[in-house]
Amino acid sequence: MTKHCLMVGAGLSGAVIGRLLAEAGHRVTVLDARGHIGGNCHTERDAGTGVMVHVYGPHIFHTDDAEVWDYVNGFETFLPYKNRVKTTSQGAVYSLPVNLHTINQFFGQTLRPDEAKVFLESKADTSITDPQTFEEQALRFVGPDLYEAFFKGYTIKQWGCAPSDLPASILKRLPVRFNYDDNYFFHKFQGMPENGYTAMIGRILDHANITVTLNTPVSRDQAAEYDHVFYSGPIDGWFGFELGRLGYRTLDFERFDYQGDYQGCAVMNYGDVGVPYTRITEHKHFAPWESHEGSVLYKEFSRACGPEDIPYYPIRQVAEKTLLAEYVAKAEAEPNVTFVGRLGTYRYLDMDVTIREALDCGRRYLDTLKTGTPMPA
Repeated sequence: MTKHCLMVGAGLSGAVIGRLLAEAGHRVTVLDARGHIGGNCHTERDAGTGVMVHVYGPHIFHTDDAEVWDYVNGFETFLPYKNRVKTTSQGAVYSLPVNLHTINQFFGQTLRPDEAKVFLESKADTSITDPQTFEEQALRFVGPDLYEAFFKGYTIKQWGCAPSDLPASILKRLPVRFNYDDNYFFHKFQGMPENGYTAMIGRILDHANITVTLNTPVSRDQAAEYDHVFYSGPIDGWFGFELGRLGYRTLDFERFDYQGDYQGCAVMNYGDVGVPYTRITEHKHFAPWESHEGSVLYKEFSRACGPEDIPYYPIRQVAEKTLLAEYVAKAEAEPNVTFVGRLGTYRYLDMDVTIREALDCGRRYLDTLKTGTPMPA
């Protein structure tokens, strides 16, 4: 039996799930409150310079998931791109992640990899045996000098609180490489869509069984009009924030243009707490196969997210996790609604994980139609 499903949000989650259902013969309506598809992955050509701009901040595609890589390449050509981040700290420029070049440059040394390990261990606070906070994790593994230069100020600006108030899990692994590899990501597949993410998502949504309507907010009352709803908006927003608002950080972008090459790289972080922005992104460097005389740049400022702001990073500290558990309980009791994506699950998700979860979710729903079992929230 043909179903009519609603995708709330025209980002990656809604597009990928919607495409699966449409290809299986079901009707799909996609509604988005914004005036464009693509969610925070939205890209567009700048009229003045021709530069492809990542409107809500840079998105670099990286994954070890071969199926996801093949999936996105089925809708857009991905060209090679390696994310090589620099940081300005204490009046000098260094490579990130912290690597052998960074260590030798910062400390004025010429250490080999094995020597650098011993050297850095001598700088580390070995009295910390079970790091519980971000600060303890950093001090244990890199010591106070590198912590102050590369982690402390940036973290304070990004999260709006002291690193001693953040969990150690934010630094998930040793933030140091003892070689000269400055590729920011480890993943096997890395690249950028030749024509931008919005073009890719537009092709995913381009199916006879899919109808897309923009500038259309969705209310909970509309759920009854559809056989199933896949909701990628804020989980607390679906329930009218009746238990309170989950905490997020948001970003403000200050654009400036430049004739020529402003910083010679796509991303320049600013580790000093006295610099109000966290980084400057120069967007023409995200498409190194293109050539543009003019340049479009953005300074990024992180702050607490207000009711009218776009949520970017879930805070997920103790109070938020407690409130989230209450909303999850409500979500699990919500009939015929599945909460998906970064906002729907209140997690920070990379694009490849978002697509993987969307593929799995869509397939589960199709399986439930065959077996008659309920679809989990």
